[in-house]
Amino acid sequence: MRKPLLLLLFLITGSVWAGKPPKKKDYLVTLTTDFGIMRLILYNQTPKHRENFIRLTEQKFYDGLLFHRIIQNFMIQGGDPNSRAAVADQPLGNGDVGYKIPAEFVPELYHKKGALAAARDNNPEKASSGCQFYIVQGRVWDDEGLKRQMDRSGRPFTESQIQTYKTLGGSPHLDGNYTVFGEVIDGLAVIDSIAGRPRNPLDRPEKDIRMTVSGEWVKKKKITKQFGFNY
Repeated sequence: MRKPLLLLLFLITGSVWAGKPPKKKDYLVTLTTDFGIMRLILYNQTPKHRENFIRLTEQKFYDGLLFHRIIQNFMIQGGDPNSRAAVADQPLGNGDVGYKIPAEFVPELYHKKGALAAARDNNPEKASSGCQFYIVQGRVWDDEGLKRQMDRSGRPFTESQIQTYKTLGGSPHLDGNYTVFGEVIDGLAVIDSIAGRPRNPLDRPEKDIRMTVSGEWVKKKKITKQFGFNY
């Protein structure tokens, strides 16, 4: 059987995007839906995931795919290639591109609201799907709830992490188990709009929610000025 070209490139080069990011620019992702537009940046601390997502975006891989799984106060998930031509009520979530990405866990990158993270199956290495991702909605936590999460994980949260989960919110129980590799810097309300839509028992939206994903290299100063994201 022929292996997909994308998989062959991954096996030959060890990554799926060999570009070198400009020093004074960042790759600004625009994710468009019927419920509005989200702007995202990708973290330098997770280079394998960053390069992979840029490669797929440049190939227009995500255009026309669905947010196939939504759970209020948790997250919205998309990127399954099988969702492009899926019929109503078709189970989704098992589509892939033929490779996984090694986990890139960074303690400073956690599941706050708006976090972009890689979905995965139950493989013991916690390697990420090559294409499926989710965006965190989560909820706001109190001190007692955060203490339970810290006790459960066996890891203390930083003060910044605690304050973020108590104000902006997020899903702390996912920390250290799934790779966070970017964040929404504009359009958080779009997450709420999508997560709140009616869904079937498999958490698929009753009405299809398609995405278009594009990206461009933008000066960091412009991103800071326009969206308030500080490097």
